[in-house]
Amino acid sequence: MGPETFASYRNNSFAPSNEKSYLGWNYPLEYQHMVHQHWRSFPVPPIYYHIVLYIMFVLMLLASLFGNGLVLWIFLTSKNLRTPSNLLIINLALFDLTMAANMPHYLVNTVLGYFPGGDLACDIYAVLGGISGTGAAICNALIAYDRYKTISNPIDGRLNYLQVFLLIALSWIWNVPFSVLPFFHLYGRYIPEGFLTSCSFDYLTDNEETRYFVRAMFVWAYCIPLIIICTSYTKLFFHVRDHEKMLAEQAKKMNVKSLSANLNKAGLSVELRIAKASMIIYLMYIFAWTPYATVALLGTFGYQQLITPFASMIPCCCAKVVSCIDPWIYAYSHPKFRAELEQRVPWLGIHEKNASSNATLSESNMNEVDVSTLSAVN
Repeated sequence: MGPETFASYRNNSFAPSNEKSYLGWNYPLEYQHMVHQHWRSFPVPPIYYHIVLYIMFVLMLLASLFGNGLVLWIFLTSKNLRTPSNLLIINLALFDLTMAANMPHYLVNTVLGYFPGGDLACDIYAVLGGISGTGAAICNALIAYDRYKTISNPIDGRLNYLQVFLLIALSWIWNVPFSVLPFFHLYGRYIPEGFLTSCSFDYLTDNEETRYFVRAMFVWAYCIPLIIICTSYTKLFFHVRDHEKMLAEQAKKMNVKSLSANLNKAGLSVELRIAKASMIIYLMYIFAWTPYATVALLGTFGYQQLITPFASMIPCCCAKVVSCIDPWIYAYSHPKFRAELEQRVPWLGIHEKNASSNATLSESNMNEVDVSTLSAVN
């Protein structure tokens, strides 16, 4: 059953009374058609729910603007950081800022209790979330692929500017099927969800189009990037492990303790650092997008009764939290980036002793590798 038309509510039966109010009662008459019937069975959440979410969104907005803005400023104005690989990090920051662009809209909706502007406002809010979410997911996958290529083959495996620009273009084109098409109502659609102060793709309407849309989006926007991330970092881990074994065997033949120059102060080996960095990135991806995938699949497989307003707000918050943390994972752990921060923004209290000390995989040509992934655990 889809959203009801507002014709059924002309008698003001949805207005507040001494009885318990339900979601959608405070939507203006001309916007009542936007409210899916599923949400009308839930009582209006307590005001402190909205207050907590309002404070969270304000903090996330400030964190995203500061963190992603700082990434763009440092990377774009530092000549030694403008490498092809780092352009992918800049692209990820742009996607994260796109997600932050709809946070002020949410704050306005929370104060009013509905979407001012009706369907168009809902579509704009949701398409910004769709573009940034789908784009950030595939951008994470492309960064994983780039890290594998760069570290496994530092001489011939590096992506050049043309290749990286093509990957960046791909990351934006990747959004079109499941973000832009619903905006124009060509395939799928956007509707209010949760507390009816945010919008997302429709996963509640019981028809074939909705089921095909959600399941196709699950594969396209969740499974494919996840497979690329897992494959790239797994292959990278095994490559580094084999390289360490080769160095150990060579050191044994030369009767020296070790040829590896990449043991950190705590004595962690390169393969352990790769494993930890990969696990952090993998868990961040799971944390960001698994809640959305779970809620959407529950809706399309007939378990709508499990989707409460509070449960449907969790995916929205998780995705936005990760968009604020992304810069710290990919940029703030980059030795050269930290060195620039120490020089330009000393009040952050960042002290990078040696920006290049962590960039060595061995005493060979591998010491030129971009180590933003390797240093993610420092």
